[in-house]
Amino acid sequence: MPNTKNTFKIKAESKRLGFAYCGISKATFLEEEAPHLENWLNKNRHGQMTYMQNYFDKRLDPRLLVPGAKSVISLLLNYYPSEKQKDESVPKISKYAYGEDYHLVIKEKLNQLLEFIKSNIGEVDGRAFTDSAPVLDKAWAKKSGLGWIGKHSNLITRSSGSFHFIAELIIDLELDYDGPIKDYCGSCTRCIDACPTDAIVASHIVDGSKCISYLTIELKENIPAEFKNKMDNWVFGCDVCQDVCPWNRFAKPHSEPHFQPKEELLGMTKKDWLEITEETFKRVFKNSAVKRTKYSGLKRNIEFLK
Repeated sequence: MPNTKNTFKIKAESKRLGFAYCGISKATFLEEEAPHLENWLNKNRHGQMTYMQNYFDKRLDPRLLVPGAKSVISLLLNYYPSEKQKDESVPKISKYAYGEDYHLVIKEKLNQLLEFIKSNIGEVDGRAFTDSAPVLDKAWAKKSGLGWIGKHSNLITRSSGSFHFIAELIIDLELDYDGPIKDYCGSCTRCIDACPTDAIVASHIVDGSKCISYLTIELKENIPAEFKNKMDNWVFGCDVCQDVCPWNRFAKPHSEPHFQPKEELLGMTKKDWLEITEETFKRVFKNSAVKRTKYSGLKRNIEFLK
């Protein structure tokens, strides 16, 4: 009974903090994912993301990240915007980067949830993770029943699609555990067919080195000439595989104030983008995830579209 009571408390608090979904899994070795990750790395599908090769064991076993870990709490935070860039012909940025950097927003919520657990349940040790540590977040979200992994390798929920950030708390408290749900992609291949650079090389397998998100954010060198005229006007990230997914017809606008985009960003014209200065970049993308690519990286991406 204590497990059930504590599980209810945690899920109720996560909802109060604004998380759309909360699922819990037993902290254990990810046996099913191990060979897939190894194969993906061996085929160099991570491109220049060398950090993906680091901490291989820790990526697969949360008990190596938090000694004595018993539970992985997976959380989803909706980022689907109510408004989009007004001019459809301008260089595009991924919807997740419209507002403030999600790392900062989510970390704050996770820390509040961890403090709630310590204050209301007792002596609990744990760590918060949001896309910045060796945690296979999509695997854990799937394991805890929040959704299934689509053919584009993103997590899809039945009720609101895939426009969610994924985060985790790994703690040394035993709780009631959720189980996975079935895959509802069926025979649909819209994401595979629509990918501008053919980065989805097989069902559920993305060659990261061909993905527009990788090319515009992770790649620090010049974008290879083979991708000329294939970027679909994206200069930071890419939403194509999610935009065409039938499940995202259920996406609902988020209610997180920190994710509200600046009007200046949404109203930028093609001329504004082509002539963007470093001063404008710093103003428009202050506290934004776009700062990761730096002004020079964004200019490179814009120039590549010409």
